[in-house]
Amino acid sequence: MPTLPELQSGFARAILREDASEVATAVQGDGLTPDARVRIYWNHVYSSLTEALEATFPVVCRLVDRRFFGFAADRYIHGHLPAGPCLFEYGATFPDFLASFPPCVDYPYLADVARLEWVMNVAMHAEDAAPIAPHRLGAVPPDDIGRLVFRMDSTASWLASPWPIDRIWQVNQPEGDAGATVDLAAGGARLEIRRRDDVVTMRRLDDASFVFRSGLARGGALEAVMAGAMALDPNFDLTTALRSLLEEALIAGVTIAPQPDPDVEMGDEEGAR
Repeated sequence: MPTLPELQSGFARAILREDASEVATAVQGDGLTPDARVRIYWNHVYSSLTEALEATFPVVCRLVDRRFFGFAADRYIHGHLPAGPCLFEYGATFPDFLASFPPCVDYPYLADVARLEWVMNVAMHAEDAAPIAPHRLGAVPPDDIGRLVFRMDSTASWLASPWPIDRIWQVNQPEGDAGATVDLAAGGARLEIRRRDDVVTMRRLDDASFVFRSGLARGGALEAVMAGAMALDPNFDLTTALRSLLEEALIAGVTIAPQPDPDVEMGDEEGAR
C-alpha cells in the first residue's frame, strides 16, 4: 500500500505524463476510466498554464491570434513544465521556444516581442532594491574608480532588438490605434525597462548609453564598460552618465573588483602553452 507522499508523487507524474497506469488502482473513476479521470486534471493544468502564458504575453497572443497561441502554448507546455508554484514565474524560456518554433518562421520579430513582455513581467514582480546614496561614489579612491562594479536596480532590464519591438508593443495595446501599422524596416530598438512607482516603463536609449548601462548590469567593470561606450560615441561623458544613474536611482550597490594578479596571469599563460 503506497504512502500518501508516494501516492501524491505518483498522481503528479500521472498528470504530467498523461498516463494513469501508475495510480490506476487508486483512482476512483466514478463512472470514468482512470485515464479519463486523470485527463480531467491534465486539462485543468493545461488550461491554467495556457492562461498564465497568455497573461504574460498578451501582445504575442494578439499578433498571432488565440488559436495559434494556444497551439504554440500546447507544444511549449509539453516540453517545459513549471519549476515552481508561482505562475507569474512561468514562461522564461517561451521567447526562445518561439524563436525556434518552425510555424513562427514568418514572424521573425515575435520572439523579441515575447522577450520584451517577459522582462516587463520580471520588472512588475521583482523585489524593490534601495538605491545607494550619491556620496558612496564620491568616497571611492580615484585609483579604484575604473574597477567599480555596480549592482543595478532589480526591476531594470536592457533589451536590444533589430526590430522596432517597442512600437509593435505600443500599437497592440487595448487602447492602441487599431488601424496603426509598424514599419518593420524602420530599425531596431535599444530599450531600458524598469518599474517606477508600481508602473513598468520602457524607453529607448542611444547606442552608447545602452552599451554602458547594459554592460554595468552584466557586471562589467566601469573602465571596460566605459571603453565600449566611447567606441560608439567618443563624446560619451562618464560624469554625466554616472550622475544620470544616481538621479534615476538605478544603482543598488557597488563593489571594487580585485586587482588582477600578474603572477597568476603569467602562470595561466604558461600552462596554456
